[in-house]
Amino acid sequence: MRHDKVMWIVWPAFLAACVLELVVFAVVDPSELHLQGWPRQAVYTAAFFAFWAVCAGASGLTALLGTPPSEVNRSA
Repeated sequence: MRHDKVMWIVWPAFLAACVLELVVFAVVDPSELHLQGWPRQAVYTAAFFAFWAVCAGASGLTALLGTPPSEVNRSA
């Protein structure tokens, strides 16, 4: 996969994860989650990377579905 296409997937996923993190933690306090003594910053970090992974998966699927069949079926 080309590097520019990877950036088309990762950058919007990063921005979406930022917004999702802001929205979720405006409503939820990490200390109320009862995550076996995890520090608050660790919860923020783990949640951000989880949000980023889910958003990257969605962006990747969108990029795959938007790719012409001739490019997908091309043999390497």
